[in-house]
Amino acid sequence: MTVIVRELRPDVPSDAEGFAHVRRLALPYILFTAESVRHTAAHVHPGARYRPLVAVEDGEVVGTAQVHLAHDSPEPGLGCLNVYVRPDRTHRGAGRLLVAAGETYLAEQGAAKVFAWALDEPANRAFAERRGYTRGRSARFLRLDLADGALPALLPVPPGVELRPAADFADDPRPLFELDAETVRDEPGDVSTEFTDYEAWLAETWRHPLLDRELTTVACVAGRPAAFTVAYTDGAGRYATAMTGTARAHRGRGLAKLAKVHALHRARAAGVTEAFTGNDTGNDPMIAINKWLGYEFCATEVRYVRELGR
Repeated sequence: MTVIVRELRPDVPSDAEGFAHVRRLALPYILFTAESVRHTAAHVHPGARYRPLVAVEDGEVVGTAQVHLAHDSPEPGLGCLNVYVRPDRTHRGAGRLLVAAGETYLAEQGAAKVFAWALDEPANRAFAERRGYTRGRSARFLRLDLADGALPALLPVPPGVELRPAADFADDPRPLFELDAETVRDEPGDVSTEFTDYEAWLAETWRHPLLDRELTTVACVAGRPAAFTVAYTDGAGRYATAMTGTARAHRGRGLAKLAKVHALHRARAAGVTEAFTGNDTGNDPMIAINKWLGYEFCATEVRYVRELGR
């Protein structure tokens, strides 16, 4: 059958579910649902010029691409293109067509450099390198069995520290935005990120359908958020850490570790059976925390980069 590439129609159930299904099969370590696909399509910042693409074969979604500008980077001209094809539908042209369409669109939007993630497997690496992409830094996916695995004992909460769910900030989440904006600036990566638009953060992050405000755990010092671990859940027993960070003034006190172990204990009590997280391979402090928590290696993903026009 012929494969065609077109823009995602997020309000069409078969498109949204098909997009999420491909992502779950190709990269099961990151949570995706049809609702989250629709939310992202509707609420990504306009500056990102976000265009989700699907590859369709015989009426069925077999591949996806998330295409956008890195609008929240202080460096202009950066684009992102993440392509995933169903593992049972590779070698039929879907990936090639998605990359070509994504690169063309990003070039039209003024991108000079494109970043793309690919699983660190021979076929994926070869696919990227044949298209002129150069290997960069890497990240690891980790899994924790909460159904049968053991968790470390809960750590005592130090004097002057209070653990609170993100739900407590429902009336005024700005302190969480400020903490998120501070910690994301120090997150390892090829593309620097700055959060400056509170209303955009509310739409994209605070109202994200996978965000679990009861399990997202905030360590407060003197009543102010000092560290947090952000929990996503999909309603099917799966949990993913979307972000963990500590304000610079409070680092070195173990607050991220404290928040994360308490969040996982609460997640298990709520019926979550497996948890996922990811680390840049250079993020030694968080790697140590996740090892202590009992996470086990799943897969490695590599960030590739290509300069358009070359």
